[in-house]
Amino acid sequence: MTPNSTARRRTAAGPTGRRKVSGPARRRLAAALAAVCGLALVQSSAAAATPEPLVSDVLFSGEEQVAPGVTFRSFTWETGHGSTQGYVLEADLANPLVDLGLLHRKSVTEPTAVSALADGQGAVAGVNGDFFNNTDEHEGVEPTGSAVGAEISAGEVRKGAVPDGQRFGPGLPDGTSTEDVFGLGTDRTARVASVRLEGKIETGHGVLGVDGLDQYAIPVGGVGVFTEAWGTTSRVRATCGTDTDRGAPCSDTTIEVVVRDGKVAEVRPEPGAGAIAAGDFVLVGREDGVGELDDLKPGDPVAVDYQLAPVGVPEFRFVVGGFPILRDGTALPGLDNQALAPRSSAGASADGKRAYLVAMDGRSQVSAGLTVSELADLLRRSGADDAVNLDGGGSTTLVAREAGAQQVTVRNNPSDGRERPVANGIGIFSGGGQ
Repeated sequence: MTPNSTARRRTAAGPTGRRKVSGPARRRLAAALAAVCGLALVQSSAAAATPEPLVSDVLFSGEEQVAPGVTFRSFTWETGHGSTQGYVLEADLANPLVDLGLLHRKSVTEPTAVSALADGQGAVAGVNGDFFNNTDEHEGVEPTGSAVGAEISAGEVRKGAVPDGQRFGPGLPDGTSTEDVFGLGTDRTARVASVRLEGKIETGHGVLGVDGLDQYAIPVGGVGVFTEAWGTTSRVRATCGTDTDRGAPCSDTTIEVVVRDGKVAEVRPEPGAGAIAAGDFVLVGREDGVGELDDLKPGDPVAVDYQLAPVGVPEFRFVVGGFPILRDGTALPGLDNQALAPRSSAGASADGKRAYLVAMDGRSQVSAGLTVSELADLLRRSGADDAVNLDGGGSTTLVAREAGAQQVTVRNNPSDGRERPVANGIGIFSGGGQ
């Protein structure tokens, strides 16, 4: 494989309150939001693939320019199931000073509040990202805090996506998978696409495939690669569950091989924990993957190579996992239209030159939340042509700097009453990049 620095790594506060208006004044406010936010207040065709939300009115709350090319807006939707407060960040990627990037810590297993992630990386605004492993489902095995999907940051691959059956969150629409992502390409175009983990492990006994990269779940019978980015968290969770049953017991057939300076340093019968030195690899096999590693002995040469290959689009500079809910301006069929919850989403305009980050409050007396189907409709009305659903519920958090501030402020109302530490997020940067 030819090294590619853009996607490869190879080594040996809430709104000001709802204003009650009626008649002409309400219509003027709705028209203002339609013009400013791009929310077209129209009834959708009865032949739509998914049920339409019962939106009866929109109340505009405010607008701020966070930075040149970055706008924050707040509003309230009056729906058939009550009011829902919403927040939109719009980033103009045609502006050379505006950039998008992954909000993250050094380790993929270190959940952190979105505001701390944004301030730590100098973002002017952002929203929480992917669903993540924060549930204790296997006795004696701690949750890893690692995201479901892939991560690329500043062109560097950080992790791959777990099998579909190991993910968290609402059910996947047909034709989607954990390999789906939202991101920014090397062409400075925001898009929803897929990335696929590809790689090989070369040993004196043959060539093996790479089935996982810094993931909390390795496919059954596979071999996963762990790097410094995994952190100190135990790697046992990677051998628990199956490709179709997240809660299935942990495998009793495992192996772990430590590779240092291009040679096997240690072979262990079970996955361990602790920091992995820069440039080292830990190979974890389960079931049939054990047999592929079982012949290795200390001193044997091992070379590891991997990449996250984009499917049918240019290389990515940044990606975060999320399942598609809007494609070519149309909501995907089968999206849930029953469960109300706080929601987060990211979308891109048809030309990819505008990105939309959305947070919707819920689970409170003043904000009912949205269904996934309604969320797709909101992104469409906001100007997005393609969009993904991000982690919602207590994870939903949107932050932005206020005028003259050096740090971000939480602009929505997290349903937990405070920020929840999350695996990653999407940051908006201003002034020449990250």
